[in-house]
This record gives sequence, C-alpha cells and structure tokens, in this order.
Amino acid sequence: MNSMNSGAHGGERVAIFIDGSNLYHSLEENCGRYDLDFGAFAAKLCGNRQLFRTYYYNVLRDQERSPQAYQDQQKFLTALYNIPYLEVRLGSSKMRGDVAVEKGIDIMLATDLLRFAWDNLYDVGILVSGDGDFTYAVKAVKDLGKHVEVAAFGPNLSPDLVQVADTHQPFTPEYFSDMWKGSGRRVGRTRGWRRWGFGGPQKEA
Repeated sequence: MNSMNSGAHGGERVAIFIDGSNLYHSLEENCGRYDLDFGAFAAKLCGNRQLFRTYYYNVLRDQERSPQAYQDQQKFLTALYNIPYLEVRLGSSKMRGDVAVEKGIDIMLATDLLRFAWDNLYDVGILVSGDGDFTYAVKAVKDLGKHVEVAAFGPNLSPDLVQVADTHQPFTPEYFSDMWKGSGRRVGRTRGWRRWGFGGPQKEA
C-alpha cells in the first residue's frame, strides 16, 4: 500500500466521493474545527490531474424536528452548490429512540462509485472516508479497471479499506492547515454545527 502521489499522471480523470458525516466527525476529532474550504480541498486531492467532479453525501436535516439545524444546513449547502464541479447528494435519516441515524447514505455513495466506473466517467476514484463498509465496493471498482485512492485520518481508517485501496492519503491536521475558511480559532461542537451545517446524524449500525 502506497501513499497518494497526486502529481504522477496529469491526464487521469479524477472523481472524488466525500462521505460528509465521516469527514465531519473525523475533522472534529482530529482538528477540532470543521470550516473547510471544499473547493480547495478537492483541488488538493486532485493535484495536477483532471477533476471530473466532486460528490458530497450527507443527510438532509429534518425541518420540522430541527428547524435551526435545517436552516444552518441550507446555508452550508448553498455554499457547496456554488463550488464548480461539485454535486450534493442528500439522503434521509430515521429515529432510533431519541437518536437520528443515517439511512442509505453509504449505499448511495457506493452505487455512484460503481456506476460511474462502469460508465467510464473517471480513471481514479478518491474515496474520502475511512468506513470499512466501502471495502467491497472498492474491490468491485478495481475489478472494472479503475484505481481507487482512500483519503482519511489514520485513527478513523478501517484496516480492511486501506488494504484493498490502491493508494491512500493519510490526513493530518497539517494537511488542512491552508484550507480553513474561518479565523483560525477552534470551534466547539455546538457552534461548529450551527455555523456550518456540516455534520449529520450517526451512521446506522
């Protein structure tokens, strides 16, 4: 398993698949902030290769159950919609007791990862997630002749996923040092949630 060398093949078409909830919680745990410039993030992941498109996956907040969180998320999503070559994919959540959990987001991402590979829309797929549930989908994409790179923080990265990926980008706080949108101050859980609308419900077990 090698780390990513993004400058190796400038002609390759790259598609980036971002597990939004996984990235949010990883940034919270490892960096203590979440005000990420997604345009700069995608550009750094792609390097000097050709970016086909970035896909961001998360849960649409429930307007009736959480009106403030819904409004904050809409502001966050509006910023994403304004980023060139970035598509937003929103799923739903369901209540398990008093806790909201994601419903079907992993399936949505894995389906696009496979379908776009089958349709030959990219040469390299970059999966921004450490979730081991994507392991088999990554294997299937490789069988279609595509390369798959996994990008995640080490503590949040499934050993099975990193083993099956062609290469991986190990995130560190320093990796993100020039991609924050805020003033540089760390934000707490509540403030970060309300300001950026970035996070989401827990993943369904």
